[in-house]
Amino acid sequence: QVQLVESGGGAVQTGGSLRLSCAASGGDVSQYAMGWFRQTSGFGRPFVAVMWANGEIFYEDSVKGRFAISRDSAKNMLFLQMNSLKPEDTAVYYCAAAAGDVMEIQYEEYEYWGQGTQVTVSS
Repeated sequence: QVQLVESGGGAVQTGGSLRLSCAASGGDVSQYAMGWFRQTSGFGRPFVAVMWANGEIFYEDSVKGRFAISRDSAKNMLFLQMNSLKPEDTAVYYCAAAAGDVMEIQYEEYEYWGQGTQVTVSS
């Protein structure tokens, strides 16, 4: 059973930066599909960035060039560096994991979830 704990959220002004961290236990992050998803309403959790077990990375179009996903296998952690933040990035951000053979971006394919961390960007 993989357990995920996010940290690093907060309130920043437009143009600011935050680094989200996700500490994993019960599984090796390099053996799982890992991703960051965000929720702004009760309807779904669109992906922000995913890193599959094979190392492939995908970003949602609106965050390309601003966000960077990475993992540290030694620390068993996943990160999301968020730069040039915009008010529309305001959301609860979730770290999620799926079995290593998953190569999907849809949140429904990810079975392990953290509790979420709030990111608020003011104009």
